[in-house]
Amino acid sequence: MLPKNLAIIVVVAVLSTFCHVKARQTRSALFVADAMALIDDYYVDPVDSMDLLTAAMKGMTDMLDEHSTYIPGKAYETFQDSINQEFAGIGILVEQPEKDEPVRVITPLVGSPALAAGLMPGDEIVRVDDEDVSAMDIEAVSARLKGPIATTVRIVVNRDGEEIAIEIKRATIALESVIGDHRDESNKWVYRLQDEPTIAYIRLTSFGEKTVEELRDVLTRLDNDFQGLALDLRGNGGGLLYSAVEICDMFLDSGKIVSTRTRGGNISEAFSAESGTLVASSKPLAVLIDGDSASASEIVAACLQDNGRAVVVGVRSYGKGTVQEILPLQFGHSALRLTIARYYRPSDKNIHRLEGATEDDDWGVKPDSGFEVSLDEATLDKLVRRWREASYPLLAGIEKDAPKPVAEEPVGDATDAEHPPTVDVDPSPETAKASAELPSGLLIDPQLRRAVEYLRQAVKAAIAA
Repeated sequence: MLPKNLAIIVVVAVLSTFCHVKARQTRSALFVADAMALIDDYYVDPVDSMDLLTAAMKGMTDMLDEHSTYIPGKAYETFQDSINQEFAGIGILVEQPEKDEPVRVITPLVGSPALAAGLMPGDEIVRVDDEDVSAMDIEAVSARLKGPIATTVRIVVNRDGEEIAIEIKRATIALESVIGDHRDESNKWVYRLQDEPTIAYIRLTSFGEKTVEELRDVLTRLDNDFQGLALDLRGNGGGLLYSAVEICDMFLDSGKIVSTRTRGGNISEAFSAESGTLVASSKPLAVLIDGDSASASEIVAACLQDNGRAVVVGVRSYGKGTVQEILPLQFGHSALRLTIARYYRPSDKNIHRLEGATEDDDWGVKPDSGFEVSLDEATLDKLVRRWREASYPLLAGIEKDAPKPVAEEPVGDATDAEHPPTVDVDPSPETAKASAELPSGLLIDPQLRRAVEYLRQAVKAAIAA
């Protein structure tokens, strides 16, 4: 037991150190507060204090890496909706082609309250709950369409010059992240290629809270009743690390998946596959990537490539090899998104593309030798249109030009939450017909064709052996 005087000295030293640290933090906070007060007192025009605070937070995170940022209130709500893969609303995609012009419905989502109530592509939203919104921006209109589940919103739309009033009851809108090649007559996803039904096709659009369970359900229903599988990660900007880890484990019986390293290069976590798979190791696998495949997408592609489980097809991925954590602020009303670690693929290489990196540097995930296939702009436009028309059957035959940037209700961020839920609905004959008339993916998609060629060859080689 410490002598009494020595114990007192130790306690005082600890408290002094704590007070010193807190004093430094307090001085920094007071410095920012003083600056805000001076701006409020002397600046020539009035400035909102929250705008100043947001700008100050943005300034701090701007000096960090490109993936660290401050997420203010409304944006934080939207971010949580994207990760949780659901929001309370009416279920529509909207756009605003011209500033100060009405927000326009691109399409209601399959199975949504908006579709059941009769909203149609092209409807212009002019009033929401008796408030004129015809000149409001898209975020303001989307905010008014959102609301508590089971509440009713009254919308007036302009359809071909006629104003039509529609009442819609809000509901939980699920944002699906695991989609197939096309829809059947009941508007359910088909996870087989339209022209090659022996090949399973699954596209992941994000790695959210529900992605693992969605994919597990699809693979369980497929029950290895296919010759090969194409896993499409193109355009997938990532999401949750643990979602990527669990998905890798569905295809691997053993082997490293990914490790993360914090400040100083210390290993924080290391993940390995556990015994048992949902896809038999005898089933050949092709993973498709592109320049927008990032983060969790790169974890999956790199893991399956390094373990020799899959061939990677397409073009080099984005190169985001850092892990971000969401740290709530203001009692959960805003947050910091901070880079806390770097992740390393099974080969112990970091995927991150450093500032100033060249094409000759080692970053991202590269397709396997002989499997690099690029797309020209016209082909990419056709492919994106096909994906959209498969997801939103009412758009089939309507879109004439290349797709415009889309905002969803709620207005989305970088988590690619563009796909509607798979639910039981009674499709109109027009919807079922539109889905059936989709152009074949193999016809317009050279990257998918190359993946299928590999899968066919692998199946033949296995039979010959």
